[in-house]
Amino acid sequence: MKVLHTSDWHIGKRLERHERIEEYRAAVDEVVAIASAESVDLVLHSGDLFDRPLPPVEALRLGLDGLVRLADEGRRPVVVVAGNHDAPEFFETLAPFLRPFGVNLVGRIKPPGEGGVLTVETAHGTAHVACLPFLRAAQVVDFMARADNWYGTYADRIRRITEEYSKALGRTAGSDDATFLVAHFMVGGVKVAAGAPRGERELHIGEAYAATEGAVPTSVDYVAMGHIHAPQPVPGARVPAEYAGSLLQLDFGEAGEQKRVVMATTAPGVPATVRSVPLRSGRPLLRVNGSWDEVAGRTDLDDAYLDLTIDTDGPDPGLMDRARERFAGVVKVRAQYERPADARPATAGRPLIDLYADYHREAHGADPEEDLLALFSEIENELTDATS
Repeated sequence: MKVLHTSDWHIGKRLERHERIEEYRAAVDEVVAIASAESVDLVLHSGDLFDRPLPPVEALRLGLDGLVRLADEGRRPVVVVAGNHDAPEFFETLAPFLRPFGVNLVGRIKPPGEGGVLTVETAHGTAHVACLPFLRAAQVVDFMARADNWYGTYADRIRRITEEYSKALGRTAGSDDATFLVAHFMVGGVKVAAGAPRGERELHIGEAYAATEGAVPTSVDYVAMGHIHAPQPVPGARVPAEYAGSLLQLDFGEAGEQKRVVMATTAPGVPATVRSVPLRSGRPLLRVNGSWDEVAGRTDLDDAYLDLTIDTDGPDPGLMDRARERFAGVVKVRAQYERPADARPATAGRPLIDLYADYHREAHGADPEEDLLALFSEIENELTDATS
């Protein structure tokens, strides 16, 4: 059985002022084309289909249309679990409308016999898929509470859920059937680059949300993981298990990462074979440092999103305007120059909006636009009213 594993589409996510819907459209088209070219039997999507719990209409249309096309008129089952960016109840509301098309959305963590383990028929046999959407730290899973197993750390709870699913798969699957876990959680030891913002929500990738390799069952053919955007094997797993990674480079912490889908092929009695199929869609994200003349003269930056650090002799208020005029894909620009230790202006007693304007000049090399200052004032007033 040939399985395509994809994850973390985050459809609808912007890159500051840049709308990326056409890049998402091209990337989804590419995944659908790969599924057809590879004659895939089953598609597993391990969460964060959308970037917001209630996505904009265009993002919703694109995501659902992509899943339906992957299902190929019901000939290729698709299983999707909710990630931390997805709304569980929204998934559950959509699920019955998509099921006739061969798309199975799982928003909530469920008992194995009540939707936690799905059985689907493919062109090359029966597949049993244990589905583990994202578990929030304060969330209680009813069937685990009834079993008096709901205690311990976050890692303990994840492990106990996967153990229940593993037992259920052992009872359900025949010797020639394929078995899978599709899940959205972090296993300790994964590689998450530091030093720049990443697409993963930092709140949900700290130690409190880390499971251990013991949460990865050893009795399934393949484990399809989501949540971590850097493509990589699941650390410590004793069966084939992969983080497929995100669909596009979503932030500058992901700059340079080769995005992919994972192709897993299973056969009775032998370990699954795994290979990466690279994705070519989407503009690259690049972090560039140099003088203005050096950077402006480079033609290889024209089709990228850019985080520019420009070496200057001092503050350069026109830097952002020049950068945007030269490069359509500029996201961030900062002037880098020697600053005396006491150069930062005094802050005591100054209005917040003036402090923000100072920050903007230092960070971006330009005065903030009037619309941005007006928005800052509006937010400040709302906060003041809320706390008064």
